[in-house]
Amino acid sequence: MPTAQRARHGGDLVVESLTALGASTVFGLPGQHALGAFDALRRSGLTYVGLRVENNAGFAADAFARVTGTVAPLLVSTGPGALMTLAALQESAAASAPVLAIGSQVPTAGLGGGRKGYLHELVDQKASFRDIVKSVHTVRTASQIPSAVAAAWASALEAPAGPVWLEIPQDVLLAPVAVPPVTSLRAEPRSLPPRPELTAEAARLLSAAERPAILAGGGVVRAGARQELRALAEALDAPVATTFGGKGAFPWDHPLSLQSWLEDAHSTEFLEDADVLLVVGSGLGELSSNYHTFRPRGRLVQIEADLGKLESNHPALGIHADAREALAALAEAVTPRPPGTAAKAAAGLLTRVRERIDAQGLELEQRVLGAVRDALPDDSPSFWDMTILSYWAWSAFDPRASALHSAQGAGGLGYGFPAALGAAAADPGRPVLAVSGDGGAMYSIAELATAHQYRLPVTWLIVDDGGYGILREYMTDTFGEATATELSRPDFVTLAESFGVPAVRTTPERLRADLAGALAAPGPSVVVLPALLRMFAPTHLDRLADGGPGDGPGSDQG
Repeated sequence: MPTAQRARHGGDLVVESLTALGASTVFGLPGQHALGAFDALRRSGLTYVGLRVENNAGFAADAFARVTGTVAPLLVSTGPGALMTLAALQESAAASAPVLAIGSQVPTAGLGGGRKGYLHELVDQKASFRDIVKSVHTVRTASQIPSAVAAAWASALEAPAGPVWLEIPQDVLLAPVAVPPVTSLRAEPRSLPPRPELTAEAARLLSAAERPAILAGGGVVRAGARQELRALAEALDAPVATTFGGKGAFPWDHPLSLQSWLEDAHSTEFLEDADVLLVVGSGLGELSSNYHTFRPRGRLVQIEADLGKLESNHPALGIHADAREALAALAEAVTPRPPGTAAKAAAGLLTRVRERIDAQGLELEQRVLGAVRDALPDDSPSFWDMTILSYWAWSAFDPRASALHSAQGAGGLGYGFPAALGAAAADPGRPVLAVSGDGGAMYSIAELATAHQYRLPVTWLIVDDGGYGILREYMTDTFGEATATELSRPDFVTLAESFGVPAVRTTPERLRADLAGALAAPGPSVVVLPALLRMFAPTHLDRLADGGPGDGPGSDQG
């Protein structure tokens, strides 16, 4: 006897709304109060990728949003499930990744501190999210669901993009609905064009400059403004440095490229010497300013979609605008100049940087990073955890035709592997690289099961140095010895194979070949590199001491 057709409920409105807005993939982890939404997923055309920990599901959604440029839905349950996403949403907020996090709630009778004693009940669940996400949305009836989902979607996309939180009570998700299925829903974020008078003044300053330079941040990448940036730089004959979050915004080998050695005093001095420095898509925060040692001597023009970052660190002609629209307007407004000495100056800077690094006896580290670059296809994205090799990559890795993504916005461990899974879910036909240290890898081991279940083409490089390597260096440099940094860890090769994921233990000499082979093979794989890597010496310590460039002992995060 055929099963009677189940009546639609509030969960169907959630799924139908996401589908109408253009969603294709949902990340998450089910829980008791969210089962209505997960039941609706089963009947939808959406692809579901279920991870094993909510925080990792958030990282996967973050990466999906970054590589697709659209909203990534994240579906989790109440209380512990919801709270487990906070670290991931902090990273999405720092990186302006448009994640739409949808969490269930206890039944409506328990909202507003009703203290009914429901499982997972919190006095005010959404309060935990207000300081992290762009906006918080609460639904109390089924009829509110489509409009609330659309409002949250638009908020996530509007510049500056970022994560949003939407919560729906269990009884609303389960309540039968008689309204027709959602088929048409609009969520159009407002544009953020530059004001004409600011564009004109910025163009005047840049056109009159003798030594213009540009610092391009992650806002350029997020806005898809690579062509506009290049057109402006070439029109001005202005050298371009990229922040760690802005890697890929400007061609690495372009004659005007200063690359991204922002922790190097020579780079800091070069940018300080510009008589007009255009900072676009960056707030000139701690990492982008060589730990706040950057002291501009000329005029600053700052283009930033996040109003709170305008002039937050240095006085500037502040332009609150989307990077792409502002750069396009500037490229049309500036007076072009013929090529001069800018390319020679850029080459000279890179020579000085290379000489400083080469003098530190760091051949192993450069060889390992070079092997990774050689093995990775030019158009494959990479996702890096907080580990020493990643800090090298921030400064020295050429992303070529793709992009390098890391958790440097919020700086939490465990980002690389689950984020790579999210990127692979967006494009299963292209291999993706994840890089972690052994300490960071332990945050994400459970997701080997996810990788195997969905056959996602992610190769996970684990650099095993027996502990929290960068913290070991910090503590040794500061206190003479390290505490709580040494770790007991599993045999990562055997552990990966127990999940059905092929794995190999490699050496620096075999790394290129082993990594290339793993990336070329279908499905997930693990490559383990036992190696003790070191960081290059920082330069900000002496700059803090004497106000000028110089090399200091020890290492820094990068």
